[in-house]
Amino acid sequence: MFERIAAALLCLAALASVPAGAQAQAGYPNRPVRLVVPFPTGQATDVAARLLAEALSREWGQQVVVENKGGGAGVPGMVYGRDQAPDGYTLVMGTSAVLVVNPAIIDKLPYDPMNDFVLIGPVFRNPLIVVASESSPIRSLKDLVDAAKKQPGKLQWGYPGAGTTQHLTGELFKQVAGIDVQGVMYKGSAAVVTDMLGGHIQLAIDGVPAHLAQIKAGKIRALASTGAGRAPQLPDVPTIAELGYPGFSGEGWGGVVAPKGTPADVVAKVARDLRKVLSDPAMQQRIVDAGLVVDNMPREQWLVFARQTYEQWGEVARRNNIKAQ
Repeated sequence: MFERIAAALLCLAALASVPAGAQAQAGYPNRPVRLVVPFPTGQATDVAARLLAEALSREWGQQVVVENKGGGAGVPGMVYGRDQAPDGYTLVMGTSAVLVVNPAIIDKLPYDPMNDFVLIGPVFRNPLIVVASESSPIRSLKDLVDAAKKQPGKLQWGYPGAGTTQHLTGELFKQVAGIDVQGVMYKGSAAVVTDMLGGHIQLAIDGVPAHLAQIKAGKIRALASTGAGRAPQLPDVPTIAELGYPGFSGEGWGGVVAPKGTPADVVAKVARDLRKVLSDPAMQQRIVDAGLVVDNMPREQWLVFARQTYEQWGEVARRNNIKAQ
């Protein structure tokens, strides 16, 4: 009897010596987790979120449920996510649009992306491309720059919306290349593709998925990728940086964030498990098949990257007086 009591006391002492955070981490998650997506179903962030939810559900043995809160440029969804209990059971898909673009273009934004949330880890990059219609005489990025310099303000290219990452990327390239190209604003990528095929515009800056089928069909020509690396869906298309503009990078991205105050041990666990599931080749291929690129950089590096793009897009928006409509 004495030996059993002594053993029990030793076990209790051992548990007491374990930091509270480690105990909490060992038990997390012990019930379903919500993953809030501040965009409608079917959008790129939603697709990535559902792939991630499926993978984390397997990893944790607990269901990860995607909850869409779309509309309003992602603002209502971010406010909703911010206002949930900071216990690790509500995670949010934060993207460049809601974390760094909205603060740059929306006055009196009702949430503070860098102070109302804790950034946990990256999930994807959304590569953008500069494209031309097959009927256009512009067959390369050099052709585009030369034509724009020869006739400033004459060329037009389409964007899938004012104040989007595509819009800001185009303005950044105009600044870097010293050219003047007029932006034509559309309500979404589908309208951009339709007008390119109809001959109403000859150029656009947009995401890969919207144009990939027409590129493969030979109806739209990809001139350059705007990201830090080539888009895996178009490996033969060089980056703008490769084409004479070193260091240039402009692309969408997304990752997991949580309400401020979420326990540090939970944040650390989710960050580790994100990297684990994103290291799976099958998962990586599914993300590529969705038109995106896996982003599996370490959390510390991602925090620096997010801050840099926050400042970059803020400067681009101020310089070009870009405001949300």
